[in-house]
Amino acid sequence: MTNPEKTWRKSSYTAPDNNCVELAVSETEAAMRDSKDPDGGSFAVGAGAWLSFLAYTKADGFKL
Repeated sequence: MTNPEKTWRKSSYTAPDNNCVELAVSETEAAMRDSKDPDGGSFAVGAGAWLSFLAYTKADGFKL
């Protein structure tokens, strides 16, 4: 079931077929879900882990 207290946002890069991940961010967590299946559940991490992930990716941490 969808979680009405979360505000879900889709990337501006979402393809016309709606094939994307949605994100809901609060002061305590960041949650992600599949935009094609919003009732299929979500995955959440704490705010500190989310901020660390963002800093790592902005620093090009996933460069192969």
